[in-house]
Amino acid sequence: MDNKLKTREVGIIMNGVTGRMGKNQHLLRSILPIIKQGGLKINDNEMIMPRPVLVGRNAGKLEQLSKETGVNEWSTDLDSLLHNNDYTVYFDAQVTEMRYESLKKAISAGKHIYCEKPVALSSDESMELYHLARSAGIKHGVVQDKLWLPGLVKLKRLIDEGFFGKILSVKADFGYWVFEGDSVPAQRPSWNYRKEDGGGIILDMFCHWRYVLDNLFAGVKSVTCLGTTLIGERFETDGSLYKATADDTAYAIFELENGVVVQINSSWVTRVRRDDLFCMQVDGTKGSAVAGLRDLWMQPYSATPRPVWNPDIDSQLRFFDNWIKMPAYENHDNAFNIQWELFLRHIVKDEPFRWDLLEAAKGVQLAELALEATEKRIWINVPELK
Repeated sequence: MDNKLKTREVGIIMNGVTGRMGKNQHLLRSILPIIKQGGLKINDNEMIMPRPVLVGRNAGKLEQLSKETGVNEWSTDLDSLLHNNDYTVYFDAQVTEMRYESLKKAISAGKHIYCEKPVALSSDESMELYHLARSAGIKHGVVQDKLWLPGLVKLKRLIDEGFFGKILSVKADFGYWVFEGDSVPAQRPSWNYRKEDGGGIILDMFCHWRYVLDNLFAGVKSVTCLGTTLIGERFETDGSLYKATADDTAYAIFELENGVVVQINSSWVTRVRRDDLFCMQVDGTKGSAVAGLRDLWMQPYSATPRPVWNPDIDSQLRFFDNWIKMPAYENHDNAFNIQWELFLRHIVKDEPFRWDLLEAAKGVQLAELALEATEKRIWINVPELK
C-alpha cells in the first residue's frame, strides 16, 4: 500500500451476514476483497478502507464467521451500534420481513443506508423508507446486482451500439429445480416458501426484473401475471414437513413504455435445458441475442437461417450452430463488488449513485402489482412513484 495515500475509513454495520447472500456475496466476495487489496483507490491521493462489524442474532454463528474471515468486530446488539459514530453506513441483508424496521432505526440514527432487496413487504413501506431517508439527508442505495452481470453488460453494449435495429420483443427464463428437502437437501431456506414470512418468487425476483427492464430497455407501463404454488409441501433441514404457502412459479408479461412486450418465466420448480439458469432473448429487426449470466450469443440478420415448416422430415438445420458467441472485451468483476465500490465512492466522494431507495420501491411496487394481477386475473397499469 502506498503510504502517501490518505486513507478514508468507512465503518459499516453489516447486518445479516450469517445468511447465504450476506456472507457469500457481500462479505466474502465484496468487502473482504476490497480490504485484502489494500483498500479502494479513488484517486492518486486517496483511498477508501471499509471497516465492517458483523451483526446478527446468533452469537455462535457470528463468532465462527469472525474466525473464518478475520473480521474481529462482531455484535448481536444492533441498537448500540446504530448509536456508535465509528460506523456511518448501515447494510442490511436480513430476511425480508425484518428489513423494514431495521432500516427505519438506521435512518433515524442518521446512518447512510445500503441494503438488499426487497427493502420491505409493500410499496407503501418502501416509499416511507425513501421519504424518511430524504428527510434525514442521508445517502441511500439498494443492491441491483444483475446490471453488472457479464451477460447483461454485453447485452447493454449491443443495445447501445444499435445491433438489434428496432427491438421487437424480449423473453426470458429464470429458475432451476429447488429440491424439496427430503431426499436431497434444499438449496434455499424454508422461509422463501412461506408467504407469511415474506417468501415467494414474485416478491424475490420481480424486484430484479423491474430494474433490469428499466435500465436496459424502458420503463414498465403495465403488467399481467399468473403466480402459483406448484409444490405445496417441503421439508425443513431437521426433516420436519411444512406447508409451502408462497408462490414458487410466475408467468409474467410486461408492456414497456416504448411498446416492447417482455415475457418472463420465473420458477423454482423447473429443470434447466437452456444455456444458463437465466437466459434473456432479445429479437430485433437487424438481429437477435441471447444473454446468460456470463455469456452472450448473437445472430445478425445476415446469419439468420431460413427454416421451412415440415414436421414430417428431420430438419437439416442445427439451430444452435447459427449463433456467434460475443467476445469478452473486458474482465468482469463480481457484480456485488462493483456496486459496493460505487456506493463507497458515493459515500466518500459524493459521486453519483442512482440506485436508491426510490428504485427499490419501484421493484416492490411491481411485485405487489404482479400479485394483484395474479389474484384478479387482469392487466394492471404501473403508476409513477414519487
